[in-house]
Amino acid sequence: MKKRLRVNKVCILTTVHNTFDTRIFYKQANTLAKAGYNVTLISQYRKNEVVEGIRIIALPILYNRLIRILVLPWYAFKLALYEKAAIYHFHDPELIPVAILLSLLGKRVIYDVHEDFPRQILSKYWIPAKIRRIIAKIAELIEKIACRFYTKIVAATPAIAHRFPHSKTVIVQNFPILNEITIEDTIPYLERPPYIIYVGQITEIRGAQEMIQAMSYLPENLGIKLLLIGNFVPSALETKLKQLPGWKYVEFLGWKTRDELRQLLGKSRVGLVLFHPKPNHIEAQPNKLFEYMSAGLPVVASNFPLWQQIIEKTGSGLTVDPLNPEKIAEAIEYLITHPKEAQQMGQNGRILVLKKYNWAKEAEKLLTMYREILR
Repeated sequence: MKKRLRVNKVCILTTVHNTFDTRIFYKQANTLAKAGYNVTLISQYRKNEVVEGIRIIALPILYNRLIRILVLPWYAFKLALYEKAAIYHFHDPELIPVAILLSLLGKRVIYDVHEDFPRQILSKYWIPAKIRRIIAKIAELIEKIACRFYTKIVAATPAIAHRFPHSKTVIVQNFPILNEITIEDTIPYLERPPYIIYVGQITEIRGAQEMIQAMSYLPENLGIKLLLIGNFVPSALETKLKQLPGWKYVEFLGWKTRDELRQLLGKSRVGLVLFHPKPNHIEAQPNKLFEYMSAGLPVVASNFPLWQQIIEKTGSGLTVDPLNPEKIAEAIEYLITHPKEAQQMGQNGRILVLKKYNWAKEAEKLLTMYREILR
């Protein structure tokens, strides 16, 4: 007997992101599950299981990038077809051929665009610099052609949305879930040690080297420590960063669960977001920026015009040249040595998240889009 399509069944696919990626699992999949959808997530994972009502179908975990790109999409395609879902929601550019095939088979397909993919290629360290522009142009053309096959496109920022057909595109921004990072039960701000924190992928273009160099410019008597949360990309970067003088003021903690992250934010005084001025970063809206604000932390961030508008005009932190470690150190020192002002900046950021930059508003956009597709 053939397996029949279920009208409330959603199949989410990713071959790149972690199974518990904040946007994919905790925001979108959870929102859909709580709204009554039957949600399946196909991703690299250790086993098949159900977590928080979401059925995870495990893809093999592959560490070789080329093999992953060539093999996993087709494995995911086979598993996705078996699901007979009403909607297929995919999150990676490397799944575009799979999405086109699903569409040709009559399936409803959503392309979720986290990044400006063609601009992102220009900063990929593993692609030879001489051919990045050519590959970026090809990627842009493929994305443009593939648009005709999608039922809807979800863009993570307004800047990304501009690249896609207006009639098909919905902006669902990556704002924090209200109260997920609430830290009322942790150390009161003025009693915290002088810890600053960075959360996310630790890469050169996200300012890893400048953050650590800045630590060596800070007065030693202040006892400032950088808590580094995440993973090194590439892994060899760890060895390089450990050679810097500022490393002795760093505590590298690796990847942490959401509960552990909440506790670490609750004992920190400043959050860092110092992305380099790369094409894919200028108009980005990194999740970590809003999570720091949600946790009531003042931020030190790159002085991109969009970020200045969000941060400085609302008094929720300081912006600096992300390529200048001395200026980064000056901003950190100011916030650590002016704790009452820093606390007020953190409160300003939290109020902003409560009023505007939160997932509740974005979740409703997601659900409205799903209802329209099924209708």
